[in-house]
Formats: sequence, structure tokens, C-alpha cells
Amino acid sequence: MRHGDHDRSCEGVDHERGALPAGRQNNPSDQLPPGMRRIGDFRFFYEGEKWEWSDEVAALHGYAPGEVEPTTELMRRHKHPEDRAHFDAVMAEMLTNHAPFSSRHRIVDTSGRVRPVVVVAHSITDATGVPIGTEGFYLDLTDAELAAVQRRVDDQVRAFRDSSGVIEQAKGMLMLVYGVNADRAFDVLRWRSQQENVKIRDVAAALVVEIQAGLSVEDHQRRRLDEIVLRPRRSSGT
Repeated sequence: MRHGDHDRSCEGVDHERGALPAGRQNNPSDQLPPGMRRIGDFRFFYEGEKWEWSDEVAALHGYAPGEVEPTTELMRRHKHPEDRAHFDAVMAEMLTNHAPFSSRHRIVDTSGRVRPVVVVAHSITDATGVPIGTEGFYLDLTDAELAAVQRRVDDQVRAFRDSSGVIEQAKGMLMLVYGVNADRAFDVLRWRSQQENVKIRDVAAALVVEIQAGLSVEDHQRRRLDEIVLRPRRSSGT
């Protein structure tokens, strides 16, 4: 990750009107090897809305290394006009709920070229397990190797989704057994994560396996669950 220079201007972007970048020659992304043009990483910290991006992500936006410092406003102005509302919603979700995100949208680089990209990210946490930001990578989908890139995106998204799924599964088990709400169940997972100095998703995965193997449901409890599952219900719309 590299920070840009505060004093360098993002000359191709109309900051006053939020217009698409004006054209310019010798786009930095064209100077990178093809493999480096396709993918680059970034970090975003909630406090102060601080961005960091790699040279590759800078190049995707049309900048040379260190030419500009990434900011929320700069990132927004490089979104395709039709995708800015989506970007605003993603930012609001991150800042409000400290949630990582996956997004497929279009950016417009400094030469005016529209680039479809996929952004995949996961949470950065501090030593106590509290989310402090998000990090991940950009993939440029304009490359000829779109199929291979898409497979990598799918694998990464699936991995993040599986991680989130096992945490929700562990939370559900704790909620049922302890009779607590989702927030308190997550507090238990986070506390164990801190005690063991391991990631929350690893604590959750271990709990799910051990609870399934070590706890049994009595017949009368299972029959009661059968009744609940099979009870007829009307749709709320009828």
C-alpha cells in the first residue's frame, strides 16, 4: 500500500461538478504489465475515512504511483454516474454498520475510459476484535481473461460468504441455548476470540463442530420442534 502526495492534483477530474474525467494521454494503467493492470489492493479505515491503495488500483483510475491521495470524494467522482448512488449506499453501510462489502460497478479513469470492476473486501479488526476498517482488492473486468478473473472473484466471494455463514450459525446456536439476542451471542464469540487470540470465524467454526458433535436433543424436545416446524402459517400478505 502507498499513500499519495497531498500536493499533487487529480488534474483529469472535474471536482466542482462531479463530471466524468477529461481525456489525457499515456494512461498509467497502460504502462503496467497486463497481470498488474488486472488486480490491486486497497484499505479503508472508518476513523477519518482514510483510504490507501496500491499502485495498481491507482493505475486503474488513471494515476501514476503517488500522483494523488485517495479520498472518499475522489473515489466517488471516479464512479460511473449511474453507479454513484450504489457507492453512496455502500459507504453509508460501511460507516454505519462497519460492514465489509462486495461490489460490481464501473469506474471512469482519467482518460475517460469506463472500466467494469469487482471489489471484494473483508473486515480489518483491532486487537480486541472490533472492526476498524475493510481491506480487499479491485479486479478489472475489461481484460481479455475475464473468465479466469470471474472464477477468482466467485471463489473469494464464496469464501467471505462461508466465513460470515459460520459466524451466523454459531450465533444462532448460542442464541437458542443461552436465550440471548444476536448482539449478545456475538459478544460471546468476540470474547472467546480475544481469550484464545484467534479469529472470530475460527472460534465460530470450532463451536459449530463441537456443539453438533457434543450436544444431543432429547426426543421430547425434537417432537416439540417438529410441531413448530410443521405448524401451518398464513402469509403476512393474506
